[in-house]
Amino acid sequence: MTEEVQRPSRLSRRRFLRLVGLGAGTLAAGGCGIVSTERREALSPASGIAEYELVAAPVSLRLGGREVSTWGYNEGLPGPEIRIKEGQTLRATVVNRLPEDTTIHWHGVPLPNEMDGVPDVTQPAIAAGESFTYEFVAEDPGSYIYHSHVGSQLDRGLYGPLIVEPAEETLSYDKEFVVSLDDWLDGMPGTPEDAFETLKSGGGAMSSMEGMSDMDMSGTSETESIPGASGESGDVVPAESPPDLVYPMYLVNGKPAEEPEEFEVRKGDRVRFRLINPSASTIYRVALEGHRMTVTHTDGQPVEPVEADVIRIGMGERYDVLVNADNHGVWQLGAQAEGTDDIARAILRYEGSSGEAPPPSRKPPELGGQMLLYSMLQAKPEANAPPEEELDEVVPVSLEGDEERYVWTINGEVFSEADEIAIGRDRHVRFEFENKTMMPHPMHLHGHFFRVDNGTDRGPIKDTVLVEPMQRLNIDWVSNNPGGWAFHCHNIYHQEAGMMRVVRVV
Repeated sequence: MTEEVQRPSRLSRRRFLRLVGLGAGTLAAGGCGIVSTERREALSPASGIAEYELVAAPVSLRLGGREVSTWGYNEGLPGPEIRIKEGQTLRATVVNRLPEDTTIHWHGVPLPNEMDGVPDVTQPAIAAGESFTYEFVAEDPGSYIYHSHVGSQLDRGLYGPLIVEPAEETLSYDKEFVVSLDDWLDGMPGTPEDAFETLKSGGGAMSSMEGMSDMDMSGTSETESIPGASGESGDVVPAESPPDLVYPMYLVNGKPAEEPEEFEVRKGDRVRFRLINPSASTIYRVALEGHRMTVTHTDGQPVEPVEADVIRIGMGERYDVLVNADNHGVWQLGAQAEGTDDIARAILRYEGSSGEAPPPSRKPPELGGQMLLYSMLQAKPEANAPPEEELDEVVPVSLEGDEERYVWTINGEVFSEADEIAIGRDRHVRFEFENKTMMPHPMHLHGHFFRVDNGTDRGPIKDTVLVEPMQRLNIDWVSNNPGGWAFHCHNIYHQEAGMMRVVRVV
């Protein structure tokens, strides 16, 4: 690959500062990585290449006391954690032992277009029995996700965390935990494809372990205005939205609420939680009983620290938070599935605490506390922000849907019938969202970061943004990464029902 293909054409302020001020340190750190026990060890200090093998295959899992058949990576759920250093090259070979085609998308990572993992857009899908090697330089530290981008495969076990550690860590903390949230229906009984057919047939939901049941899909969601928002560009305090699907089970790190994972800390520890939501169709409200959280990053990009009791995290979003372990005991880390009474959970246990864990149904009282809003987030100066210059292009993006037919569109067109959105290279672009539906849509732009207009001039830098029902919201970005990039709702069923386009940077 040529230099032009590997990197965006114009350096961001962050990359420029890193090249002129941290070049030697970055090169020196190139061969240093944290080695996962799940990985195929081939990390060379000379090459700075971290090599993994991911085998996508049918797998049998035990969830909540029952055996389920699904698909996963390396026989686990989630897939193995990939953890590398900023500036290293990730070389990941995907071996497809599934009965159908697959790919991997490296969600949130700005990378060469041919490595983005979108079938029929950036690559031919990996056929059953074949393999494909993804290779790219991890230039932007942060918390990311890898997952299949074929059909509704994301709603099985085909996902995992990707952590890119900075060459020089600026946060101070004692322990770190990755928290992967998931909604689960595969094999309980039925499949994601069955769920999609039920939605298209008039609005059904997987509401228990025993199968499908009818569900009213015509409910509405209200939003409560905050000063300066009024449903226009800016922020809204979201009411709970009715979900497309009520799942029989919600998981943290592949574990159901009845069998939670435990995170052990010592009193006085400062703990970093990387909250990621690779769920197919669920927004969560996350709270840690007995503690407040300090948000430091969203979608891998740094923000000015801000405290909150509740983190609302849409599909595809990530938040890094710090917690001071100053309240000895055994506490519930609860993630309530929005629009339901169900929670996914893990347990925070202080060293020396022998008490019983809270029951699965216990909701942290903090869920009723202060919720993090986009209006509270301000990007740090070193975030990968678009330049302060005049706009070159403004693109209206109307989000529309026909819930009776279960058809979701962008600018009135389903993906299979839509033209590409053509954008010139090195342009300062604004997408003006107007959500004309009564459902929230987590909109994700591949290959680029963008700034969310939150009513300030320092809105957060993200790659996935929740656009609330009937809301107008703007995002700004720079088209400095050439190729055809998927742009879609990260509710996998909305995407499959048409809410996706290709943005072509030429």
